[in-house]
Amino acid sequence: MKRQSQIWQFYKITIFFLTLILAQTAGSFVYAAGADQSIEHRSYFINLDKQTVNKGYTVSTFDNAIKFSLVPGVLNESTRVDVVELNETIDNPWQLERISKVYQFEFKNKAAYDNKKPFYIQLSYNQVSNYYKQVFYYDKNYSSWRPLPTIDYLDKSFVRFLIHLPFARIAVFTNPEALVVGQASWYKHKGGLFAASPDFPKGSKLRVYNTANNKFVDVTINDFGPDRKNYPDRVIDLDKAAFTKISPANSGIINVRVQPINIVPENNKILNIPERGAKSELLITAKSAIAMDEQTGEILWQKNATSVLPLASLTKLVAIKVFLDTRPTLNKQVIYSVKDEEYNYKYVNKWESARLKLADGDILTIQDLLYAALVGSANNVIETLVRVSGLKRDEFILKMNQEVSLWHATSTHFIEPTGLAWENVSSAFDYAIITKEVYTNPIIQKASIMYQYKFTTLNTKKVHTLTNTDKLLQVSSLNITGSKTGYLDEAKYCLMARAKNNLGKQVIAVIMGADSRQNSFDQTEQLLKYTLR
Repeated sequence: MKRQSQIWQFYKITIFFLTLILAQTAGSFVYAAGADQSIEHRSYFINLDKQTVNKGYTVSTFDNAIKFSLVPGVLNESTRVDVVELNETIDNPWQLERISKVYQFEFKNKAAYDNKKPFYIQLSYNQVSNYYKQVFYYDKNYSSWRPLPTIDYLDKSFVRFLIHLPFARIAVFTNPEALVVGQASWYKHKGGLFAASPDFPKGSKLRVYNTANNKFVDVTINDFGPDRKNYPDRVIDLDKAAFTKISPANSGIINVRVQPINIVPENNKILNIPERGAKSELLITAKSAIAMDEQTGEILWQKNATSVLPLASLTKLVAIKVFLDTRPTLNKQVIYSVKDEEYNYKYVNKWESARLKLADGDILTIQDLLYAALVGSANNVIETLVRVSGLKRDEFILKMNQEVSLWHATSTHFIEPTGLAWENVSSAFDYAIITKEVYTNPIIQKASIMYQYKFTTLNTKKVHTLTNTDKLLQVSSLNITGSKTGYLDEAKYCLMARAKNNLGKQVIAVIMGADSRQNSFDQTEQLLKYTLR
């Protein structure tokens, strides 16, 4: 038995060295460490000698799930190439959905690659998605995932991308901000190679394929639409001139896929991904913020949520709720008095106050006043509503404070009904509670999300058009069910927005003290998307 054991050991050593000699003769030595089931990660390495790298080599591993195209000139010295399929908990970017394994590769000889010549990697994904796919690498310097130029081969379930790093952790992600597979229709507009998109910013260039015949046309986005809420499967609408390049006009609607050629940044972001990459955690720079599940009251995210701050025009929702509790007749006619707006000028200069331009004696309805306050955030009409409420002004303001106290918004206090006074204060936490109570009123629900409201003064027949101060209503892909903006020098930019997802979950988000109007929109939208997902 002892001699048989020695012979078997000799054979094993001989086989090992023969394998080594054969591999070196071929110019490389390959060893795949996938047989050991006790380790958490699958790993692979290959030694590429100088002769091999000069000829070029394709490294393929894990059943062709990942391939490296190392053409002549990419590497200039021999090196070992390590590839690992990571099977550990990975902090994925919150904005994206990962649809592939996470891989890590490294050229062990750092001198072999000078970073000047990018190389292609092919990476398979294992989930079907109609959204834009892109490879991201993890950047430790910014603790974020950063995008790489990527082409999706949809029919083969892999992507190819360029990279110029000797070491990287990579994966394929989809971006729910950009639908790229679905339907397209046409419309008459500029008569050129243009299109309207609800996802890609104006100026972006896209290649649109008709999936029935594989014809394509390159278009520039010059318009917004169609509305994804009304057309959930519509990817893009093509100018008729572009549509007829890939299908007869009488086709009406066709199935398409879109390949972005160039995406224009918006507010230093590309498809909602900041320049420094996508992070696993939400970053809010406003002084205070909160997101609350409206049904359960659960706090989903918060930052300094109990800090007491000026709340500016967010005040108006409470004033309108108090007014509506008096059960007014909406078509009742009201005579406007310029004395109403004089209350506003106790707190700001006349030119600083958002107001509805009315003359003394103008006649309008209570509904017009309500919608002017909610859609246009007009300060003067709030005071008109107070006057016609049947309550004295002091009693009205007292009622506002009593209402929020009953709702347990204990950090909230009002000294006037519009929000022009910085002494009107609340916290993000309190205001989320207030929002839940205020939005039990269907008039507030309807008016606060109306993009535009028009009415005519009854005595002069003058047309007034008010546009909602919350631009998320026009541009966000979210189902916004309530909103109110606010601004004072002391409060900075404030915004409340409600949104509901397809499962019926409704979230209230409140931002207070943002440093710009745009940031209040961006961060509120991000907060809603983060918590709704």
